[in-house]
Amino acid sequence: MNTVIAVDLGGTKTAIAEVDERGGVAWKIKTPADRRPEATVHRIAQAVEGRAAAAAGIIIPGIYDQGTGMAWAPNLWGREQVPLREMLEARLSSIRVVVESDRSGYVLGEQWLGVARGLNDVVFVAVGTGIGVGIIAGGRLISGAHGIAGAAGWFALDPRWRDGYAATGCWEAESAGPAVARRAGKSSAQEAALAARRGDQAAREAFDHAAGYLAMGIANLISLLNPEMVVLGGGLMQVADLVIDRIREGVPRWAQPIAASKTAIELSTLGEDAGLLGAARLAFLHTGIPKE
Repeated sequence: MNTVIAVDLGGTKTAIAEVDERGGVAWKIKTPADRRPEATVHRIAQAVEGRAAAAAGIIIPGIYDQGTGMAWAPNLWGREQVPLREMLEARLSSIRVVVESDRSGYVLGEQWLGVARGLNDVVFVAVGTGIGVGIIAGGRLISGAHGIAGAAGWFALDPRWRDGYAATGCWEAESAGPAVARRAGKSSAQEAALAARRGDQAAREAFDHAAGYLAMGIANLISLLNPEMVVLGGGLMQVADLVIDRIREGVPRWAQPIAASKTAIELSTLGEDAGLLGAARLAFLHTGIPKE
């Protein structure tokens, strides 16, 4: 059976696996993320070496420009663009390599083997340290002219400008994990979740605030893209019970009503493997190997 190498470069860890065309994982390794792009490429090359894989799919937490081969991943390598394609080609000349954003990987994974399996119009909203959106429309992955499509953390949802919006965008500043932690007066969203479950009023209000903005952002995506399903994932969705009901209640208030009534809002069923399986799917799609 044909296999590919899948690489999920996260802001805190790197996951690498060999995946077959049915989604079976032959082996998987996880290591801490490396802040040096050269070291990251070296690690990928070591994993690929000696493997009879058809291709490698790599997803990064940021922007990858298919035209230039440049990558921008501030949570991984800093704010300078990195000539990732050139670096990969220098080390991995024996295998075809395909690169995309992690948000594109998430939606591909869920459409292939997750809750959105087989659907042609799917949006994946990843809510963690930031907010990113993977989009499949009409069966096609949407990346945009420069790989920036889906950078929805920059949605303008509040007309009252705050200085923090300049760095992350409005939606992310109001709804992502760090925003919840800050509003709750805690060190992390996980700590805020524990406090909310104990009845801490500030923590509960922080999650309610985030859920309200999440509902607005998701409603905008539904009105714009008319998907069959919105899949919610990312770190904050590990405590989805604190926000999911309010999101589902709030979306119909803001979204185009017919589109809202026809869009399912579901939690990811692949969890942290969504990106890794999406990276594998990406590699298979670019090799023409049967996926079923």
